[in-house]
Amino acid sequence: MNHKDALSASAPLRDNHLSLKAVAPFGNELALSWSDDLEQFLALEMLRRVCPCAVCCGEPDVMGRGDLPAKNYKANSFELKGYDFVGGYGLSLKWADGHATGIYSYRLLRGLKAE
Repeated sequence: MNHKDALSASAPLRDNHLSLKAVAPFGNELALSWSDDLEQFLALEMLRRVCPCAVCCGEPDVMGRGDLPAKNYKANSFELKGYDFVGGYGLSLKWADGHATGIYSYRLLRGLKAE
């Protein structure tokens, strides 16, 4: 199976001029197909490690200060169990260890580089 065959889920979503056409897990990567014909293959471990949620990144106080929380990954922390589209701007990834609070904006995803 080639990478194009792995892109299965349609996503009629947009973030300004950026739209995500399709998403699919592909081995230990997440395959993304964008409206400008760019295809990305992002490692699941990298995606989990850059989770943008407050649990993973901390939540600043009113002065903008905050401590980064300790991250304790489990054996299944990097196993993707599913995803949902969020509005017209992002994806919510669901991990096998139960973590599912991060919303990965299209801008964040597009800015990530394959390892």
